[in-house]
Amino acid sequence: MEKTPKFFIVEASALPEIFLKVAEAKRMLETGEADTVNETTKAVGISRSAFYKYRDCISPFQNLMAGRIITFQLMLKNKAGVLSALLSIFAQCGANILTINQAIPTGGRAMVTISAETGELQCSLEELLHRIEATTGVVKAEMVAG
Repeated sequence: MEKTPKFFIVEASALPEIFLKVAEAKRMLETGEADTVNETTKAVGISRSAFYKYRDCISPFQNLMAGRIITFQLMLKNKAGVLSALLSIFAQCGANILTINQAIPTGGRAMVTISAETGELQCSLEELLHRIEATTGVVKAEMVAG
């Protein structure tokens, strides 16, 4: 019986250094910074066998979510223009909004859930989340599903 792979989201600082180096090597190959596996592995300081052993086991979170639907849960202040500003950020980053659900504001705040398709994303998910969090009127923002 074939074993189904399990996936975890892990903070990069908790990973063994080899995984980070393999991820960097993959990035260098994808962006054209290096032309061959041999050149890339030398640049990041790992063996080719380590690269081949782990290359299919690690991918940046954004790459795993490319073309996928991501759901954001937001707590917004009940002020005119806050939701509009957020939608502009999604549009600027190339995220396609699929659904918006907003609860009735209580205590001057409203819970908003936005689901977006990320296939055409022009920035990283981390950058998108950072821009959302930095928006005036956003109390809390998090990615809750992919």
